[in-house]
Amino acid sequence: MSRVPRIAIVGGGPAGLLLACRLQQAGRAVQVYEADAAPDARAQGGMLDLHAETGQAALRSAGLFAAFQQLARYEDQGMRLFDAQGRLLLADDGVGGDRPEIDRGQLRALLLAPLAEGCVRWGHALTQARRVADGVELAFGNGAVERADLVVGADGAWSKVRPLLTDVRPQHAGITLYELSLPDVDNAHPALAALVGRGTLIAKGNGGTLFAQRNAHSHVRVYASLPQQLGDGEAAPLYTRASLLPHFQDWHPDLRRLIADAQDSVRPWPIHALPVDYRWAHCDAVTLIGDAAHLMPPAGEGANLALRDAADLADALCAADWQAAVTAHEQVMFARAAVSATGAHAMLAMDSAEHVLQMFDAM
Repeated sequence: MSRVPRIAIVGGGPAGLLLACRLQQAGRAVQVYEADAAPDARAQGGMLDLHAETGQAALRSAGLFAAFQQLARYEDQGMRLFDAQGRLLLADDGVGGDRPEIDRGQLRALLLAPLAEGCVRWGHALTQARRVADGVELAFGNGAVERADLVVGADGAWSKVRPLLTDVRPQHAGITLYELSLPDVDNAHPALAALVGRGTLIAKGNGGTLFAQRNAHSHVRVYASLPQQLGDGEAAPLYTRASLLPHFQDWHPDLRRLIADAQDSVRPWPIHALPVDYRWAHCDAVTLIGDAAHLMPPAGEGANLALRDAADLADALCAADWQAAVTAHEQVMFARAAVSATGAHAMLAMDSAEHVLQMFDAM
């Protein structure tokens, strides 16, 4: 029987926390290291729709599905698809669907609740990971140095753990999303609330894309997508509402208002991805899950895959021969992620609302 490893998880996002929950329940020694100074140190971003076979299955495996249902917004599963001229091509109210929405902050709180005090060490931003004779040594920005038999990199797109396995780095995918906010949309912007509906709006055409997502508490997040080519390490250009609008000058006025009526703050989000066929040679001391393992363009799959990765890795780590089980898990994860990444890149390449509609029809 293989010796039970000391496990360190780098990253306190959904995947890292779900893995910690499962390992804690199994009586395994586990420590999570998270760069954030506290659970609420920063906003966690927009909403997630959790899928039955991946995200929901992972929560079920940790006994958290009932608590999830108390937070999940089954009423916000709708989808509306427009072209740039404002023609409504698809209106799905989402009734009867099984991909309910939850805000990222709510999901983090849900996953933190069952963890033992001290399981997550906040304010631990990893600066370097290196192999040593008895495992892996982790050095953090606060001066702490820790060791573990097995390190799980759940630290996202720019993982500091990934270099232990490969020198492959994410590359810019050719677009940048610019995030804007419409708070209290039902009262402050009732016409836009009606336009977005209960769920997600997608509008595509004239070389650009607009997304709008209804979050909890009557908050809509808007993402304006622009084609760009950024070199390695190059920052995305900064925009304001006023400088974004000319990129959508030929669009229907109602869609332009998603930008014009938003708050002043605009956050750039350059989209990066790892190669679809990205793999690493197995190492008993290190593995990756989530975006650290298979970063892809946003298409509703990333967080779901990350949660499923975590649940499957937990099963592997609880096996008698955990090294062999982790090796097998990685192969399954690679194949599953490649299918989703191929679809995400195909979605990214679609240049019209009609092509998106054809994809939805095929699904």
